[in-house]
Amino acid sequence: MTTEQAAGGRTADLLPPPAAPGPRPRAGDAGGRSRTGGAGAVRAAAFALLGAGALAASVAAAVRIGTADVGWTDLARAFGSRLGLPVEPLPPLLDSLVWDLRLPRVLMAALVGASLAVCGAVLQAVTRNALADPYLLGVSSGASTGAVIVVVLGVGSHALGVTGGALAGALVSFALLLLLLRRTGLDSSRIVLTGVVVGQLFTALTSLVLMASADADTTRAVTHWLLGSMAPARWNTVAVCAAVTPLGLAAAWLCSTALDGLAFGSDTAASLGIGVRHTRLLLLVVTAVLTAVAVATVGAIGFAGLIVPHGVRFLVGPLHRVLLPCTALAGAVFLVWTDALARAAFAPREVPVGVVTALLGVPLFLLVLRRRGEL
Repeated sequence: MTTEQAAGGRTADLLPPPAAPGPRPRAGDAGGRSRTGGAGAVRAAAFALLGAGALAASVAAAVRIGTADVGWTDLARAFGSRLGLPVEPLPPLLDSLVWDLRLPRVLMAALVGASLAVCGAVLQAVTRNALADPYLLGVSSGASTGAVIVVVLGVGSHALGVTGGALAGALVSFALLLLLLRRTGLDSSRIVLTGVVVGQLFTALTSLVLMASADADTTRAVTHWLLGSMAPARWNTVAVCAAVTPLGLAAAWLCSTALDGLAFGSDTAASLGIGVRHTRLLLLVVTAVLTAVAVATVGAIGFAGLIVPHGVRFLVGPLHRVLLPCTALAGAVFLVWTDALARAAFAPREVPVGVVTALLGVPLFLLVLRRRGEL
């Protein structure tokens, strides 16, 4: 058993099965060619079309959900007046509610959902670990530490703010991860173990700062932020995510063939002509940046990056050229609706969206495991 296989352990059984003895697969074949032809291709195309339609419908429907009633006519008037069409504008308060609060919040949920879901799919292939999610690298813990230092200790509160502090913490934690991995071959076991160590280190630092310096109100506010919330989303933060997310998703998609090879292990990937170390490093940087931007903006939202890739892989197959865009669509739809549920279920009180994703994610993940015969 190689180190790579040992790293995956039992959890690697949930990923695409290893290649059967015989001729090595060619690049592009990894993951099973049968999924790409015939019914598999039709199913993937249908999923992508339905996903795009579902995302557009979800965004429009989610904008209407909230404590104040917003009808379809109100939405048409809001967009029509912005586009310069001859429609009666909404009252300023209602127009601000739709345009300045709800729409950026829903768009942010779609961007973060797509980002986290794709990061999960990429890391599950890179590490060959079915339990890998975007927070495997310790970036989330680093972001939490950065935010807590800004909020509780006031360090950089004027220059960075909470979002800037969280982003700085996330990048520092990822830099530490790379520093610890610099003399290794970036094999999956070392990535997983080092990521756990870095995450635990920054989690301990976060707890230390909170216990030593924060009062009860500050601790409650920080805890709410750590559980994830779309409430802080505004157009400026949406613009940052909208600029970073498509670039990251495109970079991951361009590595689809390499991800197919890595899912079979380093030896098979190398035999396909894939530069294993450089590809892994590139994908780690891409996922770390996407995760850092998402966490710095809305906090740590769990389970979206874990369950969505498994569910989509079950429907469209493991080939990443198809899996990644379908996962992005499914992740966006999933987080748009979980955020809508988070603000509507106990209105006027809002539940952190991370709590809702966990409550929905556990039974969905168990269902996926059962359908795959793993439970």
